[in-house]
Amino acid sequence: MATLWLEFIIISALIILSGAKLSKYGDVIAEKTGLGRAWIGLILLATITSLPELITGISSVAIVGVPDIALGDVMGSCVYNLAILALMDALNGKKPLFLGVDRGHLLGAGFGVFLISLAVVSILLGTNVPFLGHIGLYTPVIIVVYIVGVRAVYYYAKSNTVKEVVDDQEKLYGDVPFARAATLFGISALVIIAAAALLPYSAARLAVATGLGDTFMGTVFVAMTTSFPEVVVSIAAVRIGAQDLAIANMLGSNMFNILVLAMDDIFYTRGPLFSHVSTDHTVTGLMAVIMTAVVIIGLIYPPERKLFATLSGCSITLAVLWVLTIALLYVTGVGL
Repeated sequence: MATLWLEFIIISALIILSGAKLSKYGDVIAEKTGLGRAWIGLILLATITSLPELITGISSVAIVGVPDIALGDVMGSCVYNLAILALMDALNGKKPLFLGVDRGHLLGAGFGVFLISLAVVSILLGTNVPFLGHIGLYTPVIIVVYIVGVRAVYYYAKSNTVKEVVDDQEKLYGDVPFARAATLFGISALVIIAAAALLPYSAARLAVATGLGDTFMGTVFVAMTTSFPEVVVSIAAVRIGAQDLAIANMLGSNMFNILVLAMDDIFYTRGPLFSHVSTDHTVTGLMAVIMTAVVIIGLIYPPERKLFATLSGCSITLAVLWVLTIALLYVTGVGL
């Protein structure tokens, strides 16, 4: 048991350390190329930091054959990403995170609710969903909705204040050559991919050894680990005063996470993915929708002050819902 936990911790550490390097050198690339931190953060980093979910998911369904780990990772990551906003609020000084940010984030939140809800309904329908070959009909729908959503968010973000806030930051990396930054960025991305590919093997063995089950392991431990890169990037964004970037990264990552499920379905050749997983994942999915609703409320009616000088009411609600999700998954998922 100790060896299994050590293996899991080492893989997790690789993802954490590589995620930190990835955010740093992604920021360097943004500065050196003149593309802007908003573009790099919203498009490149949001995709790269979600690669652990993608690689872990494909490895889980295509190699290890544990679809519950893959689905638990994605749904759990959606919940973690929203809970991370509470951490961002705590690190944002005296000002609540949602106060003064661009309401354009409502667009990303709305598409996130649409995509997560689509996945939840498809899981509940199970074998009743029409399929094309070995994939469910929901897969092409998810892909189309994601493309439409990213396009909409991109065109809005081109002119919103996130770009102005991030692009106006002081030049910080004058002594770092672009070639070195690009090389280290690529190496960090490869390490994340390799570590994420090994993660489901470790998680599957732990699920058996601990008796916690694939659903609980995927949603709690694997999802926590694969979400660490998003944590690192968001902390970096808050530290440079780009709260909009942190929020956009979390909401954009959730959209990409559901796209990951469509990719998993394509690689899972035993039939439609959602027909071979536990319905317990709908608990996590519904909690992610509820937490996104809290974020939407916070964006429309932002709190003006923090409670106890640490967290706003919205952030406290997000933290409570995150703990409740883990508790519910423990109750419903043990032994699966």
